[in-house]
Amino acid sequence: MIRILLADDEHLIRGAMAALLSLEDDLEVVAQAATGAEALATARVVRPDVAVIDLQMPDLDGVSVAQALSSELPSCSTMIVTSHGRPGHLKRALAAGVRGFLPKTVSSDVLATVVRTVFAGGRYVDPALAAEAISAGDNPLTPREADVLELALEGAPIDEIARRASLSPGTVRNYLSSAVGKTGASNRHEAARFARARGWI
Repeated sequence: MIRILLADDEHLIRGAMAALLSLEDDLEVVAQAATGAEALATARVVRPDVAVIDLQMPDLDGVSVAQALSSELPSCSTMIVTSHGRPGHLKRALAAGVRGFLPKTVSSDVLATVVRTVFAGGRYVDPALAAEAISAGDNPLTPREADVLELALEGAPIDEIARRASLSPGTVRNYLSSAVGKTGASNRHEAARFARARGWI
């Protein structure tokens, strides 16, 4: 029996996945969580074989949860299901040790098959997402450029970005200027939207 932890902040989707997986003779949903922190705390207690994690949760994103599980519970294979499968997210997930990455639009048969695949030590990446990630190329932004660009996406002025990122306004301008150049955008807002569309921030 493969013991599964489900983590998704959308109760309806989480419940539907649990019901579908429970129809399989060899799969058992042993725990559910609505946040990343809850997923980690629950995983430490129940020690699942496979964690099926939503990419975007209110506190920790799925990649951060997967990273923590990889170091704390290496026997637990992680897979991410998402409705936001951007190329940058896929690359971050694979780098964090995620073994499966698929959209929420897959059938229950595919979901169950991927659970078995990652449990057996294999990998599964949705072919369309993989092709998109390859064609998108690598993320050219440094972590700091990505940080300030994400704050710029919210429309924050330079002084506020500087305060929230613990940087000087001049340093923020330098990072934003570099990010604008790397994305080929005409301003920081356009650069932020471009980077978000590719999953870089």
